Amino acid sequence: MLTSMIFRFRYLALLIAATFPLMAQRHKPPVYSTPGAPLLGAAWYPEQWPEDHWDADLTLMEKAGMTVTRVGEFAWSRMEPSDDHIDLDWLARAIRLAEKHHIAVVIGTPSDAPPAWLTSKYPDTLGTNADSRRREHGNRRQFSYSSPHYRQFCIRIATALAQRFGHDPNVIGWQIGNEYTDESFDSATRTQFQHFLQQKYKTLDSLNQHWATAYWSQTYDRWDEIPLNADGGNPALQLDHRHFVTKTWHDFQHAQLAAIRPLAESRQFITTNIGGLGWSDNWDHYIMNDELDLASWDDYVGTGHLNVSRNAFMNDFVRGWRQQNFWVMETQPGSVNWSPLNNALDRGETRALAWQTIGHGADALLYWQWRSALNGQEQYHGAIVGPDGTPLPLYEEVQQLGHELQQTSAAIAGTTPKSDIAILIDYDSRWAIDFQPHNKSYDQLQVILDYYKPLTAQGRTVDIINATAALSQYKLVVAPSLNVISPSLAQHLLDYTHSGGHLILGPRSGMKDQFNALNPQRQPGPLVEALGGRVEQFYALDAPVPVIGANVTGTATIWAEQLSTSSPDTNVLLRYGKSNGWLDNQPAVITRPIGNGSITYIGALLDSSLMRTLLHQAIAEAHASPATFPTLPTDVELCRRVAPSRTIYILINHGSTHAKVPLPERLTNLLDQQKIIDSIDLPPQGVAVLESQHD
Repeated sequence: MLTSMIFRFRYLALLIAATFPLMAQRHKPPVYSTPGAPLLGAAWYPEQWPEDHWDADLTLMEKAGMTVTRVGEFAWSRMEPSDDHIDLDWLARAIRLAEKHHIAVVIGTPSDAPPAWLTSKYPDTLGTNADSRRREHGNRRQFSYSSPHYRQFCIRIATALAQRFGHDPNVIGWQIGNEYTDESFDSATRTQFQHFLQQKYKTLDSLNQHWATAYWSQTYDRWDEIPLNADGGNPALQLDHRHFVTKTWHDFQHAQLAAIRPLAESRQFITTNIGGLGWSDNWDHYIMNDELDLASWDDYVGTGHLNVSRNAFMNDFVRGWRQQNFWVMETQPGSVNWSPLNNALDRGETRALAWQTIGHGADALLYWQWRSALNGQEQYHGAIVGPDGTPLPLYEEVQQLGHELQQTSAAIAGTTPKSDIAILIDYDSRWAIDFQPHNKSYDQLQVILDYYKPLTAQGRTVDIINATAALSQYKLVVAPSLNVISPSLAQHLLDYTHSGGHLILGPRSGMKDQFNALNPQRQPGPLVEALGGRVEQFYALDAPVPVIGANVTGTATIWAEQLSTSSPDTNVLLRYGKSNGWLDNQPAVITRPIGNGSITYIGALLDSSLMRTLLHQAIAEAHASPATFPTLPTDVELCRRVAPSRTIYILINHGSTHAKVPLPERLTNLLDQQKIIDSIDLPPQGVAVLESQHD
């Protein structure tokens, strides 16, 4: 009786925290270090199979070199078969059996897939789509992410799990929910959005002023007049809706985190897996990760084959969410089922993908899924083991990877990628451009990749970080599309340049302020004076425009800005050639020294040759670290992880022919313990893991 009373008292406190999340204390966890990294594993669903199948599954996992599995994130109906009837004994038996096979467990809270009894009995927990249609059971994510009532049930099951397994020696971590995705557009969520705006702006006069609602007679006289929809609208409203979505998902996450953390041992991490392709979510990844112990994401290729630079960027992007190593909580076992064409990766490509993620900072890699499901929406999805429990052809490749990780983990553990070059990401800027791209071909991810590729040439490491993060460790900072620059962000960037940093701004920078309104100074807004120049006009291009500089020529496509200079020490690096008359002979790229640093503005989307020339020159002028392997063959990727006593180089041949890689020093190949002096030969999809010991 006493135990039950304590549980219900604590449960009431957690409900209050869920209903009033701003009252709950935010916790900023320290850097998390994964024991025994890098780990290999898979998502396992024991609830879908008879218990007499479990040991065979775990035996094959162990033989493949797997040391971790994720369980539970879709098992709510098994964990709580009816209202307030909790059954976790089966899960305890699965965890004990995994322990017998030396496989640690990450428990997923099941809030992504509520049971039918819950949504049937409490229909107010269901979400509403943008078309006003209420969701129904039969899929997943049918809940309303803003519903306080639904959060009560999430807290209840999370609390029960943490009470049972928060001190379990074989449980090493927790995953909250799964791939936060769908918003809700029900009337209760609209009211919450209006209250969110009232808290932010305090008065309607303030909101109307910042939103410029005099335009098209959008002025609001009552808070409940403000709409909530997924269609295009006032840019300020759209940006504030994204802020609301971020806060709502953060509060949803915090409710479960607050339930788990006091009941779990400090060695057990808490994370959530960022889903899809990791880039296009409607909420801020940096804010979502601020109180988690580590970042994790789901790395999938989908149709086609590995896009090397894009996937490398995505892993660097994830590493920057908390500026530490991360987990790949799900990755593609050869093929998926949700893409337009679900082809399989080539033999060896799955292994190459795994080593790429490790090279960019992954400390664990888990496949989704372990075993093909007999039924359900993802029957065709790739797996490691078939529905009969015997290995699929990919098993051998995964087993090879597991063996290689056992050979190299002692050297890789404790290492991380390091860089003195950073690319800045800002979600307000991304959203602002998404709302008004002005040219359908303006692909923000491709814009960033156009900068990322030359910066990472010859194996350089680049950090992808929040624009507000500390910058003092970086010699060169690049902001490809920093559309929104508030006064505080401008001062942050100026402090960096005045202290000797070199800053490069890409096109569309500083067009907007923090309310998504046009900056009256023109571009780059509050940085115009420091730059000693500005944007006179921007142009969405319907044809390429020539660009000319000292000893270089090229083209601009998609976007070009006419720049001007206002300071005698602002230099023009590139000019436009003859095109539309407006851009003829006008500055395209300008730069100005600031103390020992500089600020440079690139006003166009330039071709790859011009970008390479500009950025390699910037690297040299900033005295950033030189390339480690200056003569890398085409299609060979170099990843570097460092620790005080050693450097680990991971070489991957993503090409279809053999490649010979010259080495800068005598290195040890950890895969065969051989000393290599001059060069190494890599077959197609070949991998080498090399170690350099430091004195």
